[in-house]
Amino acid sequence: MPTALITGITGQDGAYLSQLLLGKGYRVVGLLRRSASADVIGERLRWLGILDDVELLDGNMTDLSSLIRIVETVKPDEIYNLAAQSFVAASWQQPLLTGNVTGMGAVNMLEAARIVKSDARFYQASSSEMYGLIQEPVQNEKTPFYPRSPYAAAKLYAHWMTVNYRESFGMHASSGILFNHESPLRGIEFVTRKVTDGVARIKLGLAKELALGNLDATRDWGHARDYVRAMYLMLQQEVPDDYVIATGRTTSIRDLCRIAFSSVGLNYEDHVVTNPAFLRPAEVEVLLGDASKAKKTLGWEPETTLEEMITEMVEADLARHRTRNGL
Repeated sequence: MPTALITGITGQDGAYLSQLLLGKGYRVVGLLRRSASADVIGERLRWLGILDDVELLDGNMTDLSSLIRIVETVKPDEIYNLAAQSFVAASWQQPLLTGNVTGMGAVNMLEAARIVKSDARFYQASSSEMYGLIQEPVQNEKTPFYPRSPYAAAKLYAHWMTVNYRESFGMHASSGILFNHESPLRGIEFVTRKVTDGVARIKLGLAKELALGNLDATRDWGHARDYVRAMYLMLQQEVPDDYVIATGRTTSIRDLCRIAFSSVGLNYEDHVVTNPAFLRPAEVEVLLGDASKAKKTLGWEPETTLEEMITEMVEADLARHRTRNGL
């Protein structure tokens, strides 16, 4: 039975990846950072019905000693580093924490693997935010990076360190440059989930309006369930490499709102308002990925459309609010 170690296992991607690997017969072990919200920290795993099927061990991405101990204990065949301070807006308020966790944390995990189990296959969760102020209209693995947030800069450091560990130490270390990917398990602070939750509340009469920032920013949105499949495929390759994972379709937040509201028979223009407080200090206006390399080498393609994903998210938020409010 192969063993996978997942950092960030309690997040959206960690939960879906755990579900995928369990279905393939893996032993799945996750890194768990203790916090005051320990009673709800496994909620995403519970929502998928797999909380009791994974092993959770205490550790912290900023504590190399804890990572070494965990790798020694688990002896993983595959390591998926998904842990990060991953909310771009918060990275402006907590730039040092973001650098320590998202950037240095990845290097701590690489170093723990190199010291203890250098034959483990390593996946680094890189991000399309690294492209930032885009240098080409469509971004692929050769497009120059231009990060526009502390989060993106930290991810870029982690990305290049993964390349360096691969080239310097011969480790099977790959990075997935994932474009935006969403699901019903997305955190409420992210714009897609903020929209679908707002739609649900408005539809149920719990709110009248939804306040957002820049409605004209566009992103390449896919489903997290599809994207974790790409992570798995990367570590099954004989040769490690870096891959862009994207749908190749870009959609504005305005159109995202239109799709979400129309799924419940509402007009977004009647409910969405713009609040300057939600604007970023430095905006990333457009991201659009070219995943042709992943399609050719990994045989990967997205299976869920944007419309299907948004409908799934709205329905999940409607169900959540009906349960909470006894509707």
